[in-house]
Amino acid sequence: MTTTPTVPRATAVAARATDLSKVYGQGETQVVALDRVSVDFRQGEFTAIMGPSGSGKSTLMHCVAGLDSFSSGSVRIGETELSTLKDKQLTQLRRDKIGFIFQAFNLLPTLTALENITLPMDIAGRKADQQWVRQVIDMLGLSGRLSHRPTELSGGQQQRVAVARALASRPEIIFGDEPTGNLDSRSGAEVLGFLRNSVRELGQTVVMVTHDPVAASYADRVIFLADGRIVDEMLSPTADGVLDRMKAFDAKGRTS
Repeated sequence: MTTTPTVPRATAVAARATDLSKVYGQGETQVVALDRVSVDFRQGEFTAIMGPSGSGKSTLMHCVAGLDSFSSGSVRIGETELSTLKDKQLTQLRRDKIGFIFQAFNLLPTLTALENITLPMDIAGRKADQQWVRQVIDMLGLSGRLSHRPTELSGGQQQRVAVARALASRPEIIFGDEPTGNLDSRSGAEVLGFLRNSVRELGQTVVMVTHDPVAASYADRVIFLADGRIVDEMLSPTADGVLDRMKAFDAKGRTS
């Protein structure tokens, strides 16, 4: 009997933070939002970032995504070190290599769904890969909504358009900041399923900040932050497993 060889997972790194620190203020008012954090986000993997309020999870994502500066350490997107880039170069890197999905859908109300999807490439003066864009649109079930403006779409449909916009330029990595926070559970599950499929079927890399254990269960792994440091990691997470881990952190926080 012959067995099919196991195909190894991609181990290349899409983004890497090394000894990353972010400090606000100084003296008695100083706040350490990130405290020497080191983490890799591997290509073709879906990572969720979780932690209590004020743990540094959004700060970590914003620093790695080039949306916020950092005090010390290193951030790389692929082989590019962010600290070496000038503002114009950083803007270009975000435009060319990074996709963003936010809790607020950030769609332009005067544009159709299709125009919103292709907007970043239109601004950059780049021609869209029509076959890829069509594949993304079909995967997200938006084919019948392309001529609709945001006000003619439900919240879940608007967020699907935002996901399509993030995927359309085929970025190296997509960052989501509570991307299902404004959606009902059914619409949220749909959007998370699409992100999961973009990793599994399209080879996309996704990093998502969330407070929701159910949302985190769609990821390949979850990293947990507390007080600006990574304190734990879970592979192949389940909603119950993530919830138990979060409860343990809360209990530890109350007794410390």
